[in-house]
Amino acid sequence: MNRLIETIRNIFKIEELRKRILFTLLIILIYRFGSFVVLPGIDPNQLSALQNSSSQGLLGLLNMFSGGAFGNASIFALGIMPYITASIIIQLLGMAVPYFQRLQKEGESGRKKMNQIMRYLTVVIVIVQAPGYIRNVIYQLGPAAKFAITPFDGVSNPGFFFWFSSVVLLVAGTLFIMWLGEKITDKGIGNGISLIIMIGIIARLPGAFVGECAARFAQGGTGLLVLVIELIVLFFVMIGTIALVQGTRKIPVQYAKRVVGNRQ
Repeated sequence: MNRLIETIRNIFKIEELRKRILFTLLIILIYRFGSFVVLPGIDPNQLSALQNSSSQGLLGLLNMFSGGAFGNASIFALGIMPYITASIIIQLLGMAVPYFQRLQKEGESGRKKMNQIMRYLTVVIVIVQAPGYIRNVIYQLGPAAKFAITPFDGVSNPGFFFWFSSVVLLVAGTLFIMWLGEKITDKGIGNGISLIIMIGIIARLPGAFVGECAARFAQGGTGLLVLVIELIVLFFVMIGTIALVQGTRKIPVQYAKRVVGNRQ
């Protein structure tokens, strides 16, 4: 424990590393703040039905990766998943399309071109997904829900301006998340996109843990035993994950004898 505390102290003694960590924390704070900014025209008090529907199944998975933004109908509702989808498509095209195969062999210049194509493809994917998400929000909120761009024009059937503004904001939100990830990679601690995905997943961990504890305590003695078993299993899963990531195996390598001049 003392070694861990000393390591943390040494990290913050290095000015460059301290700036990178603080910059990364600032970007994460901005990302989490944006996850609670609801799309204009939607009353946040009406989102209970959407949050309930996005807590299970495939929608629950999407909501988990977006850090709850999907169920909040926020400007970051689609999250970083369109970018991940675009990167998978580009990787598959790299195995089947000669043009992308040439780009992969061009080194840094080819990588820049592929990243640019990936960004354009991300925009296309978001434009396709955004209307479907908005339609799902309208369906989940029900026919009695009111959508208003201003406080004086609440209507049950949202018009063109509501749809257009929502699509633009969802596209801008995903592109802004991409930009945040790139800034973490350039000026932060690195692996920006992966870090944003991780933050989106663990953002709901405290609430889920408190809910699980409350449910087990309500069950009495059996529930407490199950809770202890779950915590033990979680601990060993974490230990196993760390061992797999950090573990190394030293393999002895034997070289053939080689004589160079008078040296062997």
